[in-house]
Amino acid sequence: MLEIEIDGNKIQMTAGGTIMEAAAQIGIYIPHFCYHKKLSIAANCRMCLVQVEKAAKPLPACATPITDGMKVFTKSDYAVKAQKGVMEFLLINHPLDCPICDQGGECSLQDLAVGYGGSSSRYQEAKRVVKEKDLGPLVATDMTRCIHCTRCVRFGQEIAGIMEMGQVGRGEHSEIMPFISKTIDSELSGNIIDLCPVGALTSKPFRYTARSWELSRRKSVSPHDGLGSNLIVQVKNNRVMRVLPLENEAVNECWLSDKDRFAYEGLNSEQRLTRPMLKQDGKWLEVDWQTALEYVANGLKQIREQHGADSIGALATPHQTVEELYLLQKLMRGLGTGNVDSRLAQADFRLDASLQGAPWLGMAVADISKLQRVLVIGSTLRNDHPLLAHRLRQAVKHGAQLNLVNPVDDDLLTKLANKAIVAPQAMVNTLAQIALALAEATQTELPAAIKAVLADVTVGATARSIAASLTGAERRAVFLGNLAQHHPQYADLYSLAEVIARLAGANFGCLGESANSVGAYIAGAVPSKSGLKTGMNAAAMMATPRKAYLLLGAEPELDCNDPATAMHALQSADMVVAMSAYKHSALEYADVLLPIAPFSETSGTFISTEGRVQSFNGTVKPLGETRPAWKVLRVLGTMLGVKGFDYDTSEAVRQDALGSNGLAAGVLNNSLSGPVLQSAAITDALTRVGEVPMYQADAIVRRAASLHNTRAAALPNASMHSALLARLGVADGAMVTVRQGEARAVVRALADDRLPDHCVRLAAAHPLTATLGAMLGEVSVERA
Repeated sequence: MLEIEIDGNKIQMTAGGTIMEAAAQIGIYIPHFCYHKKLSIAANCRMCLVQVEKAAKPLPACATPITDGMKVFTKSDYAVKAQKGVMEFLLINHPLDCPICDQGGECSLQDLAVGYGGSSSRYQEAKRVVKEKDLGPLVATDMTRCIHCTRCVRFGQEIAGIMEMGQVGRGEHSEIMPFISKTIDSELSGNIIDLCPVGALTSKPFRYTARSWELSRRKSVSPHDGLGSNLIVQVKNNRVMRVLPLENEAVNECWLSDKDRFAYEGLNSEQRLTRPMLKQDGKWLEVDWQTALEYVANGLKQIREQHGADSIGALATPHQTVEELYLLQKLMRGLGTGNVDSRLAQADFRLDASLQGAPWLGMAVADISKLQRVLVIGSTLRNDHPLLAHRLRQAVKHGAQLNLVNPVDDDLLTKLANKAIVAPQAMVNTLAQIALALAEATQTELPAAIKAVLADVTVGATARSIAASLTGAERRAVFLGNLAQHHPQYADLYSLAEVIARLAGANFGCLGESANSVGAYIAGAVPSKSGLKTGMNAAAMMATPRKAYLLLGAEPELDCNDPATAMHALQSADMVVAMSAYKHSALEYADVLLPIAPFSETSGTFISTEGRVQSFNGTVKPLGETRPAWKVLRVLGTMLGVKGFDYDTSEAVRQDALGSNGLAAGVLNNSLSGPVLQSAAITDALTRVGEVPMYQADAIVRRAASLHNTRAAALPNASMHSALLARLGVADGAMVTVRQGEARAVVRALADDRLPDHCVRLAAAHPLTATLGAMLGEVSVERA
C-alpha cells in the first residue's frame, strides 16, 4: 500500500493505481474527456492535468501512476491554469452550436467550459469543418464537434471486439471515421453515443425529438433477453423517448446492447392495440372491456362444460412478468387443466420428468469474466446474448480458453481455443466424444446407461482437444445456448453437457433466452412443475389441437418452434383469446383481442438467467384502454369463479408467486434425477439451422423501426456449403424453394463454406419463414 496526498487529503492505495483513481476514491473530481474507467488510458485530451510536487510540468492524472509520499494539487492556480489552457485549445475549432446540439444539457464539454473556459475566444482564424460520416441507422454524426478523445475507437477495440472506428490524419487534420464505405454494425454500437463526451455521436432515432431537461428519468429492467439489463427510461408527455443504461456492475456494467437501447421504438408502434376487439361475422369490432371479458368468460365456461377442462390450453411468451405468468397458470389450473406452457420455442420436452428445478446459468453473471475454461454448446453468442458474449471476450483477454460446439461459425470477435462446427444432427455425437475423452482423461467410469448408448462413438481429435482444455485451470463452465434449447434432441444435449461439466469439475448452466425463462418455471407457467397439476406441453398442445387457446403476449407464428403446426392448431380451434400489446397475425385466427400493457406500462418482476429477482414499476401510463395483463387475468379469474384472485397490487401477486422471502432454496437447480440420453447416432438428413434473428426475439423488438434498418436485420437467406449447392444443382445467389412437409418458403440461396454439410441455415421467427416447420427440422431444397 502506498500513501499519497491529494489536495491535503491523505489516502492509502495499492501500488499500480493512478492519480485519477486515487482522487475518485475520496470524491475529488478531476476534469477529463478521454478517460473512462472501462477503457484503456489514452491521455490524449490533457484536460486532467494536475500539479505534482517536484514535477517539472503538469502531469495527466489519468496516466500518472502513484508513488509513495506523492503530493498532488488538482485545484491549485498552477493546475487550473494548465486546465484552462487545454480548454482554450479544445474550443478553437469547436462550433458554437450548443442551442441546436442534441448533446445540449448533458455535454461534458459544455459543463467544463463553464468552469475552465474563457468569456471570449482569442482565436480569430477560420474554424475547420469536418464532413459527416454515415455510421448506419442508429448513430448520427456531427464530426466537426469531435475533440478526438478516441473513446469510440477504444470501445470498439476493447469492448465490442471489432475496430470499426479509427483516427486518421495528424494535428488539426485529425479525423475520427469508420473504415471506408463501412457502417458501424456491432451489436453494442449504441454505447459509443454514451461514451462521446460531446455532440459528435448522438442517437439517430432520438435526434431532435426532445431536450434532456424535458425528460423524466425512471428505472426499469430490460424485457428482451435473459440478462435483465438495468435501464433508465426517459419519458416526455407520457411517451418513452429514450433508453439509457443504469450502471450495475453485477449485471450489465455500464453498457447496453443495441436491442435493449433502441427497442423502445416498438413501444410507440402504430400497431399498438389500444381497445378490446371482437370478431363477429368475420369482421373485427372495437368493444368495451366488460363486453370482451364476458365473451371470453362465457366462451371458456361453455367449452369446459362441453369438452372438459383439458380442451383448453394456454401459451405464454417468457417475456411476460412473473406476476402475469403466475396468474395465467393459476387461472388454468383453477379451471381444472395443467395445459399451460411458456417454452414455445422448445421442441424436446423429455427433461420434464427428470429436472430437479428451474434451469439457470449455474453461476453469477459477474463471474463469467473470471472463468478460465469455457465450453459453449449451440449458441450464436453475439446474436443471442451480446453482453454475455462481451464478458466471455474479456475472460479470453485475460487468458481463458473458449471452446465451441455449434452448427454455425460466425465470428465471435474473440479467440477460440477449439471449435467443432457440426450439423445439428451431429451435435449429440460430438458431445458424446467429449464426454468419452474426459472420462478417459480423468479416469472416471461413466454411468452404465450412458456408456451403453455411447458404445459405438469414436472419439476424434477436436473432441480430445476440447476435453484437454476443460481439464486445465480451476474456474470452468459449460453453457447450453439458445440453439441447443431449440434442438429436437435437447434432452440428449442437456444430459451429455451435464456429464461433461461433472467430469470436468465445471459449473453447468443454461443461457436463458428470454427475460423470464427462469421466472416462468418458478411461476409455474410450465405443465410439469412439482406440486401443481400437470398437463400438455407447448408442442403437444399444437400437435393435438385444443378447442380453446389463451395466448399471453405470444405471437405463435413467430414464437413457436414449429409455426406451421401452431397455425394449423389455432385456426382449427373454436375460440382463441389473444392478450397482446399489438395487432398482429392473430387478426387471422383469434376471436378476441385484449390489449395488455408492455413492460413500460406495468409493474412486475423478471428473474434473470442467473436467478436475480428484479422488480420494476411502469414508466408511463397505459396507452388508450390498455390494461396490465395481471389485472386482466385477475378479473377473468374472478368472472370464472376461480378462488384466490382477490389481488389489489402486483406486489401481492409477486409475494404469492415467490413467497415473502423471495426464491426458495434449491428452486434454481440444473441437476437431473437420472440420465435421459437415448441416442448419439448421426443421420444424413438435410437439416435446417433456424436461429432466431437478433431483432425478431420478441414483440417489442420486432416493431423497432431503426433496428430493422441495420445490417443484422437483413432478409433471411438459405445459406449452404458450396458442395451442397453443387449437389442440388443450385447456383450461388439463385432463388430456391425450401420445404418442410407441406410448408414452403421461397428465399435466396447463398454459399457459405463455414457451414457444415447436410444443413441449411435459414432464420426462424421471421415473417418470410413463418410458414415453415421446426427450427431444426428436416428440409428439402429445390430451384424455385
